Amino acid sequence: MKNKLIFCLTFLLVCSLNLFGQHKALSFQEAEKIGIPMWHLDSLYKSAVHTDVKLAVFKTEEGQAKLIKAYTQLLQDLGRFLKDNNFKWEGPTKGFNRIYLNANGKIDYFLYNFAKDQLSSTKEKEFSRLLNLFVKDYQFVLTAQENFAQCSPVTYLDI
Repeated sequence: MKNKLIFCLTFLLVCSLNLFGQHKALSFQEAEKIGIPMWHLDSLYKSAVHTDVKLAVFKTEEGQAKLIKAYTQLLQDLGRFLKDNNFKWEGPTKGFNRIYLNANGKIDYFLYNFAKDQLSSTKEKEFSRLLNLFVKDYQFVLTAQENFAQCSPVTYLDI
């Protein structure tokens, strides 16, 4: 009985991730609250790069260089999008991103976290609103044979 319950709960979690919709931007805390734990996403999306090349999606030096260039472009495109939408940071803002992309290069989930007291709640809500608009239509310049994730610390600045 217990195994059936665990199976049903796991099945519902996987289904809810698919039904919840893709192309979402959420803080790490919001994702946890609504049942999208990072550990589960990490089980569905392989690391774009990894110290153990066997565990990476982009295995060659050339592929990894292209990934870094594309990821840098994504962050720059986000900066331009925020600027075009009159978003201004409250000074240098440190955070961390974990971005989950499908094999076609569309962002499924963009999870973020800011260092404590970096932004007012109003500013963070506006960032989240704009980030959701950005990820909805953004096309990453690389595709892969499988879903992948990329993460990094980041310092956002006005451009």
